[in-house]
Amino acid sequence: MSVDTPRRIVLLRHAKAEWSQDSDHERPLAERGRKDAPVAGRKLADSGIVFDLALCSTAARTRETWKLAVHEMPERPRTVYEERLYEASLGELIALVNETPDEIRDLLVIGHNPGMHALADALSNAAEGDALARMTRGGFPTAAFAVVEFPGTWKAVEHGVGKLTEYWTPND
Repeated sequence: MSVDTPRRIVLLRHAKAEWSQDSDHERPLAERGRKDAPVAGRKLADSGIVFDLALCSTAARTRETWKLAVHEMPERPRTVYEERLYEASLGELIALVNETPDEIRDLLVIGHNPGMHALADALSNAAEGDALARMTRGGFPTAAFAVVEFPGTWKAVEHGVGKLTEYWTPND
């Protein structure tokens, strides 16, 4: 794949989780989360993006979100469950994205806030329509996703390299 080929990263926040006595890492989805995750999956399928790779946090709520969302997609991408996505800082998320192999064009990351919002905001120096204003105003609620397109290689991903082309929440 040429370095001139535009790449996309889609940042999906896990769906609504239960507050429970379990460890934070093992919190399951709430009923609303089990309803919103497939809706997010259908919306991702409708986007026409065919993911080459999905990186999913190892937390129970992200794994459950992915399991419900991926069933709505026409093709299941190769999935890597990545411990480093759980409680990752912005710098750690960028470093993780920088490790993506060059043959990957479209990457899906299923993770947590504040990381997903921070990464979408940091990468986006421009936006289509009102996507950035809506993301800034509304935050990054559960089951929301952002699509950021950028030129170049994954190793070159840093602050301000991309354009926010889509922002979706279950309330849209």
